[in-house]
Amino acid sequence: MKKALTISSLVTLLALPLVSSAAAINNLNDVGSFIISTINNILVPIIFAIAFIVFLWGAFNTFILGASGGDDVKEKGKNLMLWGLVGFFVMVSVWGLVNILTGTFSFGNNSGPAGGAPTSGLQIH
Repeated sequence: MKKALTISSLVTLLALPLVSSAAAINNLNDVGSFIISTINNILVPIIFAIAFIVFLWGAFNTFILGASGGDDVKEKGKNLMLWGLVGFFVMVSVWGLVNILTGTFSFGNNSGPAGGAPTSGLQIH
């Protein structure tokens, strides 16, 4: 019960800025831009950080604790490293899908994948 209360409190604190900025949304394009920016700026970095921490903890268990421990510790570390890599894959996949949606439906900025026209270098007219 105490753990569920803590998780719900954390979710509420993370969602509070989203609720307060929801009043500024006026049309469908704003909703799409809001959802895309929320995923890109909040969800993807959180998934990346969690996957990186899990991967590092698995590597620590495999190579540091596994040398002095048994095969059980090494196996647990290998599984954590695998799940960390799965997290990386999910993060890159979500990021790619969001960018495909951004380009397809023109949510957010319309500068294109390269960030607009080049300002220096070789330009052909």
